[in-house]
Amino acid sequence: MNISLLSKKSGALIAAVGLTCAAAGLLGAGTASAAAAPPVGGGPAAGPADGGATGIIDSKSATGFTFATATGVEVTVTEDSSTKYKVGNHPASVNVVKTGESVFVLGLVDSAAITASQVVVQPGGDGGAAAAEAAGVIAFQQGQPSPPKSVGQIPSDYTEGDGTIVSGTTADKATAAAQAVVPGGIVDRVVRLSDGEYEVHNISINWPHHVFVSADFKVLGYE
Repeated sequence: MNISLLSKKSGALIAAVGLTCAAAGLLGAGTASAAAAPPVGGGPAAGPADGGATGIIDSKSATGFTFATATGVEVTVTEDSSTKYKVGNHPASVNVVKTGESVFVLGLVDSAAITASQVVVQPGGDGGAAAAEAAGVIAFQQGQPSPPKSVGQIPSDYTEGDGTIVSGTTADKATAAAQAVVPGGIVDRVVRLSDGEYEVHNISINWPHHVFVSADFKVLGYE
């Protein structure tokens, strides 16, 4: 993942460029049920919903693989006959999934488990490590509260729980936009707010938990 952040004064747009798995090129939605997994720290876990995460593959099995995010969160991925594969923006086969590869995985998220609708291999990527460091993502620490800080444009009237959960291509694009800027956690749901923007919810990290994305899938801010 090769990310460049352009951060301006409060209320300005935050843009991410150079992401191999660009939001505009992502299609597909998770439709199967993910295997249950224990709740992971860093915020309340939602029921299974479309989302995803970025990281480096560290093991494979007969049913899928595991990968570690930039903050060290272990994610278990289940593949099935409906899973689609890409290398960058080009369709590929399951054979591209190899240990050590940087991947962006979309699908149905249940805590730290993803039933993959799409696996995007990012050649030469670092699993989001550089972007996470640039954004100041804070890894989960037991008993450590989240810092009360924000970056960019945050809706003044936002309350956690607002909005309607979305799925499919819409959730995929919002997840891709958020993971390009603040990887390291797991997106466990995407909600559409009343103004047409999106709140992308991160778990398994201490900060940030809420990433706000415009209607045309650009990151506006996070907290």
